[in-house]
Amino acid sequence: MTALLYSELPPPARPAPQEHVAELLGETEDPAGYRPDEGLVDAVNVALILRQPLLVTGEPGTGKTQLARSVAYQLGLPDPLNFETKSTSVARDLFYTFDNVARFRAAQAGKDTEDLGEFISFNALGEAIILANEENAVRHYLPSDYAHPGQRRSVVLIDEIDKAPRDFPNDILNEVERFFFRVPEAGGMLIRADDRFRPVLIMTSNSEKSLPEAFLRRCIFYSIPFPQPDRLEEIVLTRLSGRLATGSPLMSEAIEFFMTLRANSTGLRKKPGTAELLNWLVAMLEFGCEPSAALRSQWQARRALSALAKVAEDQDRVGDEFSRWFASSGHSHHVSA
Repeated sequence: MTALLYSELPPPARPAPQEHVAELLGETEDPAGYRPDEGLVDAVNVALILRQPLLVTGEPGTGKTQLARSVAYQLGLPDPLNFETKSTSVARDLFYTFDNVARFRAAQAGKDTEDLGEFISFNALGEAIILANEENAVRHYLPSDYAHPGQRRSVVLIDEIDKAPRDFPNDILNEVERFFFRVPEAGGMLIRADDRFRPVLIMTSNSEKSLPEAFLRRCIFYSIPFPQPDRLEEIVLTRLSGRLATGSPLMSEAIEFFMTLRANSTGLRKKPGTAELLNWLVAMLEFGCEPSAALRSQWQARRALSALAKVAEDQDRVGDEFSRWFASSGHSHHVSA
């Protein structure tokens, strides 16, 4: 248990700066602890064999985003190059940005504007294509201060591609199939990945319904199912192995309540996902809950319920559900998340 830093009663004078690092939080993101289901493993391998992009869907908390880190880790590659899709994203953003203002100012000042590398910044898939080439093959595209680490394969994550305008996936059909892009600002120069080092492209989406069929045909597809209790226990034990062990009553009952909370009958607007379960367990441990004791015997667990509710209308529902669930063992308390 870590000493808690914030209380109802403020100190009479400002204390010295406080450090609070929950020892378990970092472990939940370690790619060595990622546990894909068998179907997802097969889908990743099919995508690698066929050298096609992998499109992964599933509800929040099923591990879509973390998959790219796991793949990079298992392939012995650096962390993924990430592209976070926005509602304003256009195809070019995936590959590069071009500083037209800097180029204009350089021209106004009479400086050389022919060295286009000084005005280009490469993003995610664009950088992966650059890295898939030997430095001397792409040197004239690069800023003078760009340190090319050597020819290599990269894992690229396009996260939540369904957030982009509908034209976005249509505009990158050929590029994600053949791994190239053009720079119109440089006379349409084409930069293509060396086929031996084609990037591994993983895309996530909350739903495949919003994506065009032509785009889907170019991808390997897999929808990650939400884990069942036995899989959740395996995930928890892997992620929080430092403090929880097989047979922990706290863990077993936490998963039981978590699954109760996810049931349609609770009426939650935002069902908690695996990340929320892990956060709740971490917070309970930091609040002093004992792994070897039943959750129903540790009322202080209520203090961590805010890890499970994500919108105002769910806050009271989570508290009410916990009160009902807790009372089912003979205890009786009311709590709000």
